[in-house]
Parts: sequence; C-alpha cells; structure tokens
Amino acid sequence: MYRFLLTPRWLSGTALAVAAVAVCVWLGSWQLGRFEDRVSSHKEISRAVADGGAPRPLGELLAADRPQVTTDTVGRTVTVTGTFDQEHQLLVPNRVLDGKQGYYVLTPLRTADGRTAAVVRGWAAGAPPVGAAVADSPAAAAPAGEVTVTGRLQAGETSGSGGAVAGGLPDGQLGTINRAALVNKLALDGWYDGWVSADTAPDGLTPVPTVQPQGGDGLSLRAFQNLGYTLEWFVFGGFVVFMWFRLMRREAEAEQDRALGLDPVLD
Repeated sequence: MYRFLLTPRWLSGTALAVAAVAVCVWLGSWQLGRFEDRVSSHKEISRAVADGGAPRPLGELLAADRPQVTTDTVGRTVTVTGTFDQEHQLLVPNRVLDGKQGYYVLTPLRTADGRTAAVVRGWAAGAPPVGAAVADSPAAAAPAGEVTVTGRLQAGETSGSGGAVAGGLPDGQLGTINRAALVNKLALDGWYDGWVSADTAPDGLTPVPTVQPQGGDGLSLRAFQNLGYTLEWFVFGGFVVFMWFRLMRREAEAEQDRALGLDPVLD
C-alpha cells in the first residue's frame, strides 16, 4: 500500500520536506541560541552591577581606546580625583528613588588633566529648587579643594530612559544625563562618557544606585523576539511534518480504494 513512496514524485517531495524541516530546525536552534546568549549576558551584567569589582581609576576604565561606557563597564566601581565645579552644578528633575519623586544633584568634577566627570552626588526628595532657593537646599555646596570620589559608573541616559525630560527646564536643570546634553548645557571640555554615582552622599542627599541602561542588560525586547522566532520556526517545521503525513495517508487510502476496486466510475 505504501509502495507509492518509492515513486519519483514522492521521493522528491519527501526530500523537499526533509530539507524544509532541517532548515526550520536549524533556524529555530539559531534563534534559541541568540536568546540564551542574551540571557547569559543579562546574568553576567547583573552580577557585575551587584559586585562592582575593585575600584579602578575612571581614566583607566574609559581609556582612549575604549572611551564609552559599555555593558562590560556599567556598574563598575571607579575613582576619580579632581575639584568640584560648584558654579556649573546642575539639578536633574523627575528622578524616582524608592517610589518617591525627587531630583539628582550633578556636579562636574574637573580633573588635573583637564577632563571633566559628571558626578551625581546624590538624590533629594521633592521638586528641585529654582533660583535663590538652591542655596538653602541639600544641593547647596560641594566640597572645596581636591577630592577623590568613589562611585559606580553609569551609562549615559537616552530619551527613552525613565525620568528623562526632553526640554523646557529652567536654568540650572538638566533633563537627560549624557555627554551630548552636558556639552550643550555647559561650556566645559573633555567630558567623560556616562556619569558617576557617588557611593557616599552629604547630609540631605541619598546615594543613587546603579541604573541599568535601557535594553543594555541583555533582556531587551529583541531578546524575546528571538524566543518568539524560535517558536515560529519550530511550528513551521512541525507543520511541514504534519502536511507530509496527511498527504501520505490520503495517498495510501486512495491506493487502498483502488486495490478494492472502489475507484469512482467516470461516465
């Protein structure tokens, strides 16, 4: 009854079905591997962020050959020595910590080699003060003289980052913390990429924990798209197998009917 499977038509059709299933399985496995790589990256980055590692000089971590903050360096513990530029201090509104609305206090730190690091000295609850009220706020004064700040390296924010404000802010406030925004706001040279969240904060301020870059921890929407594509390719492969068996059974039943003389009679 199944001798028809040895005919050229069925042999070629079976070979095509096997090839299609093999391609679907290969593509599904490849997409699954991509998803697993992203999950592994997420775990490694989360571990690095939680640990922070031994403190390293900021200039060493963001050297000339790798000047940008990456998923490998975000959350690392760094040290940077210099003098706070109180005159150019900025307040960053619309930042939430422990479920409370507040703002960051960002003070440029000028290093001896002429570079500038954006240091967030801490977070304060409430709306950021404006004008003369800044003098009476927790953001009032940064330490004078040369200081060494130890903190966590953070990635520059994007327009899609939580709390980022596009514009329309009063003088002395910054909506998004990144190098481009700082260059546009302040006439200072040599900004380091990203920003540093100080481990210790003065009275009235709270240290800011490491903020993961959006989509940079390995579990972005693209990772789950990889998982979805995996399921799609495996379903396609299963559908090919299902259709082959269905057509094979239909042909076998037709062969059986012909053997029993049940072929329809044509006038």
